[in-house]
Amino acid sequence: MTAHQAMLFDLGHELKLLAVQAKAARSASEVSSEQRSFEAGRLTAFGEVISMMQQQARGLGIPQSEIRLEDFDPDLDCV
Repeated sequence: MTAHQAMLFDLGHELKLLAVQAKAARSASEVSSEQRSFEAGRLTAFGEVISMMQQQARGLGIPQSEIRLEDFDPDLDCV
């Protein structure tokens, strides 16, 4: 695995984890409405970035598993 492949492999996984955390933080009952709005915006941004990574990978013929995003759908997981 090249350094570029390793970086993308790790980056996809880390972004997915951050998106999941942002979704949980947005949904937490103890957060203020201001914090909820912030986390909602953060979640949207993660969805955009992950979607772009997936589209670029598809365009280049890179399997989603190589960027560890095969089990993530931003349209479902970031709402």
